[in-house]
Amino acid sequence: MKDVEVTVMRYDPEEGGNPRYETFTVESKKNMTVLDSLFLIVENQDPTLSFRCACRLGMCGSCGMLINGRGRLACRTKIEHLGDQIKVEPMRNMDIIKDLSVNMDKFFKSWEKVKPYFVPKENTDEFSIIPPSSGRREIIDENQDCITCGLCFQSCDTVSLRNGEFIGPAALNRGYTLIADERDGLREERLDMLSETAEGAFGCRTLGACVEVCPKGIKPMVTIQKIKTKKLKKSLGLKW
Repeated sequence: MKDVEVTVMRYDPEEGGNPRYETFTVESKKNMTVLDSLFLIVENQDPTLSFRCACRLGMCGSCGMLINGRGRLACRTKIEHLGDQIKVEPMRNMDIIKDLSVNMDKFFKSWEKVKPYFVPKENTDEFSIIPPSSGRREIIDENQDCITCGLCFQSCDTVSLRNGEFIGPAALNRGYTLIADERDGLREERLDMLSETAEGAFGCRTLGACVEVCPKGIKPMVTIQKIKTKKLKKSLGLKW
C-alpha cells in the first residue's frame, strides 16, 4: 500500500466562477481503480464530489472521464499503472453538470441522427439468419460492442473544432454497422445521410484519437473510411 495524490477538477455551473483543482491523498491498494479512489474521497474526505458510474465492470460506459489527460473508464483504470500523481477531469466536448459529471445530450443527439435502430426490409423476415459460413457476419461483428461511453466523442478534435457540425465517431460507427447489414431497409438512405453533409463521414479529419481511447477496441476511424468507400462505389455505379 502507498499514498497517491488524486487531483480532481471541481466546477459547479450554478455557483459560477472558474474551474479549480483540489488534491486528495488516497491510500492505494493492489488492483485499486481510479473509480475506487473517487469513492474513498466521497466517503472519507469530501461528500460533495460528483461523478457518474453504474456497473463498475467496464460494461455500461457511465464513468468516462479524462485521467492523466487521456479519456478512460475510471472503473477499468488501475492506479498502479498511473504513478503517484493522478489528475482527473470531466470529458471534453460536453457541458459540465458538476465536477466530473457531464451532460451527454450532445453525444446522444448525434447518435440519434443516424437512426441507430434496425429497420427490416419489406417482405423480409426481421429475424432472418445470416449463415455463419457466409462471411457477412464478420463485417459488422467487430463494431457492435460500443457501450456509448462517449470517450471517442470527447477525444475527437474534429468534434471540438466543428462545434457540433460533426456527429462524431460513435454515431458514424453505429451507422456503418447498419449500412453493412444487408437485411436493413434503410441502407441506402443511411449511406446518403452519413456521406452527403459535412457533419458526416467526409467531415472526419482522420486524426485517430477515437481509436486510441475506445475501451472496447473498436476502430471508428476505420469504419468511417469504409463509409466513404461505399459512397464512392455507389457514386460510380459499383456494388457497395
